[in-house]
Amino acid sequence: MRKVLVVVVILITLIITAAVVLSISSTKTVDWEESFNEKSNKPYGLSILYKELPRIFKNHAFRTVYHQPASYLRAHSDGSYGEFIAEGSYLIFGNSNYLEDDSIDELLHFVDSGNTLFISDYSFPQKINDTLALETKYIKNQKDSISYLSLTDFDLPDIKIDKNQGDSYFSSFNKEKHTVLGYSKIDYKHANFLKVPFGAGFIYLHTEPKAFTNYNLLAENRYQYIEGVLAYLPEKDLYFDSFTKIQTPYSPDVEQESNLSWFLQQQSFRWAWYTALVFTILFMIFNAKRRQRIIKIITPLQNTSVAFVKTVSNLYFETKDHKNLIDKKTTYFLEKIRVEFHLNTQVLDEEFINRLAAKSGKKAEDVKILINYIKWLKTQEAVSEAQLIKLNKFIEAFNSK
Repeated sequence: MRKVLVVVVILITLIITAAVVLSISSTKTVDWEESFNEKSNKPYGLSILYKELPRIFKNHAFRTVYHQPASYLRAHSDGSYGEFIAEGSYLIFGNSNYLEDDSIDELLHFVDSGNTLFISDYSFPQKINDTLALETKYIKNQKDSISYLSLTDFDLPDIKIDKNQGDSYFSSFNKEKHTVLGYSKIDYKHANFLKVPFGAGFIYLHTEPKAFTNYNLLAENRYQYIEGVLAYLPEKDLYFDSFTKIQTPYSPDVEQESNLSWFLQQQSFRWAWYTALVFTILFMIFNAKRRQRIIKIITPLQNTSVAFVKTVSNLYFETKDHKNLIDKKTTYFLEKIRVEFHLNTQVLDEEFINRLAAKSGKKAEDVKILINYIKWLKTQEAVSEAQLIKLNKFIEAFNSK
């Protein structure tokens, strides 16, 4: 028992030591994917903005839209393209290329009815560009990965956006009707935030969605820029677009990952899981050793077929019913020939004798004596004990190897 305890203590010590060493030496990999998902706590998720928007617009309803704008807005209007029950600002952050033509038409109709559309993305669907007569271009950052954002109507210092390989900006727009609200700057300023009147409402287009992510909201004073951008939105209800966030492109790698893969990527859970597995295995080993039941010895059933045959044969022999016993021995012998040698025993002629001799490997003369004796016994109405014994000797000689 003491040896078992020593082994368990050593194993526990090794596991704890390995866990501590690996946790110290391992470096956590940061996922910089630009998901713009409102439920993601990763650097480029929108969970902070998503939680703060209801507080900023606290006197107004805040709804998350999980459908295409066309289906959602039509469902919240008096008939298709009727008066909107849904009123306020429709917000889209990133991945706006999912918008289908009917959804763009519905959004434009929503704005035309006196509402607001806000989109922050690197580029916009072509139908929006064509309708509003504007174009966007991309400029690569040749010096470093830093760009600067500013607003025209607020006395705020330019905020820095790092980890930025380049900037998108409006290369062409209607300078008479479109109002520039902000700029991005690498070497020189480019318009990156526009206010576009459309019908009775306004469309706000912004080309740097990373500014709204968790990473930038928590860095330095960058939140002030976001407050300035949101200040342009009217004090009305908000509709936060989440349809793009639940659309995940198909990848063959997805099928190769198990349901446990995400949990195993979390270091604390991974070590807890492995430790639990080790202790479970140890428990099974030691517990099985201590509590294993005594295996009951089961005596195998005896083969009583031979004893039965002996009993029946003795019964016939003692009653002197030699004819009946000869018939049964003959029947059993012929059945054995049919099973082992696959021969038809209906006609015991010369051909049968030759075939049986060939298949059994016995001399044709010995086989002929046995078969003829069986045929002769069948013709007799009464037989003697000596004839029964003679038949038995012939059969035993045939069966012997």
